[in-house]
Amino acid sequence: MKRDGYSAVKQSSDIQDNYGNEDGFPNDGNVEMDIGRDVEREQEQGDFESQTSLTKEHLKNKKYEECGSGRTSFGMSVFNLSNAIMGTGILGLSYALSKTGIFLFLILLLSVAVLSLYSIRLLLECSKKAECMVYEDLGHKAFGMPGKLAVFGSSCLQNIGATLSYMFIVKNELPKVIATLAGLKEDLDVWYLNGNYLVIIVTIGIILPLCLLKSLGYLGYTSGFSLTCMVFFLIVVISKKFTLPCTTEKQNVTNESYLETDHCTAEYFTFNNKSVYAVPTILFAFVCHPSVLPIYSELKERSIKKMEKVSIISFLAMLLMYLLTAVFGYFTFYGSVHEELLHTYSSEGDTIILAVRLAIIVAVVLTVPVLFFVVRSSMLMIIKQKQFKWSWHIGVTLVLLAFCVLLVIFIPSITDIFAIIGATSANMLIFILPASIYLKLHQSIPTKKKIKVCCACQWVLHWLNV
Repeated sequence: MKRDGYSAVKQSSDIQDNYGNEDGFPNDGNVEMDIGRDVEREQEQGDFESQTSLTKEHLKNKKYEECGSGRTSFGMSVFNLSNAIMGTGILGLSYALSKTGIFLFLILLLSVAVLSLYSIRLLLECSKKAECMVYEDLGHKAFGMPGKLAVFGSSCLQNIGATLSYMFIVKNELPKVIATLAGLKEDLDVWYLNGNYLVIIVTIGIILPLCLLKSLGYLGYTSGFSLTCMVFFLIVVISKKFTLPCTTEKQNVTNESYLETDHCTAEYFTFNNKSVYAVPTILFAFVCHPSVLPIYSELKERSIKKMEKVSIISFLAMLLMYLLTAVFGYFTFYGSVHEELLHTYSSEGDTIILAVRLAIIVAVVLTVPVLFFVVRSSMLMIIKQKQFKWSWHIGVTLVLLAFCVLLVIFIPSITDIFAIIGATSANMLIFILPASIYLKLHQSIPTKKKIKVCCACQWVLHWLNV
């Protein structure tokens, strides 16, 4: 998942940056010897974690043309980008559909997908123009240090938002799993069914030790597992549409004793105060842009046209997956769908739902350290801590994790995370920054009318979203 976990905006592709090549060797064949010497020097300097490819450091000191001999095949690049797109945003799409209606949701989903795909093209054009393969460096070339900090801040905020959404899933779903396994009622008022206590225990007992590791090791491969879990979730969502009756939200979804006909009616167009959550939730689900250039740099026989094909296939696959999940989830519960779709299902007496919950909880718990690794490394680089020190390593880890846990405890709904992150960092990474950087770098070249129109549309969508 992404950032969106699982892939998240950045996490799943960042995983592949370090581990995602097909043959297990570094991805830049023409500069293997140079990279080897760089690695030796880095190890002598203390094996500082931010030197790994998760932070794109291996791309900063290489010229644009030197990145042309990647080892990643077309198919693996599609998989990597799909991982980067996929995230927890998929769990909020059915709720977004219920608050906008079918027609408006389809318009918003397709619009965001098309504009997100086009902004990837702008990024690729900017990369060629500026001759660099790092998003932050593009911002620096266009606007100097403010541009670099804007990209850095947006990326960090996106990763923190994805981390919060993963931890929120633990808070929401783990009590249901424990209640089902123990044969207890889910609404029982005991501490071990309290999500706030459980997220603290999981953070201290599992997430913190993993975050304290100097390197990710085999955690880097969790993106594939996360995507598999989401495919499993989609299959279950589709199957449950044909096995569960439509009920009101006051009743268990497995109880067939009462049906409300009016409640089980699809809305084709809805607009109310909850409809505003739809756009940022969809944006949150499509963030992958910080991972585009690293994937592009590793693409075998890379070209802009080839990377565009990778992007189109990945976006079509994820668009189909998002659409199926949203539609079948909505047509199962209609207006009673929860803000997080998985939370709407009851696992009492349902082994499949229990298995889905367990799989997703394991996936998000293993993905949090990967996202955390990127955020911590970036922050240590910003404060220019270039040599590894356990004091800084542990201190930054404890502060960031404590901050995230407090936010998860006090944030009332995962929709708030989707809304805030979608309206801020996702907007910046998908729309504002690519369009602004493109226009800035191409000032001396007459810009085609269609590009101006698309850039203008992206700005309009941003302000409508805000």
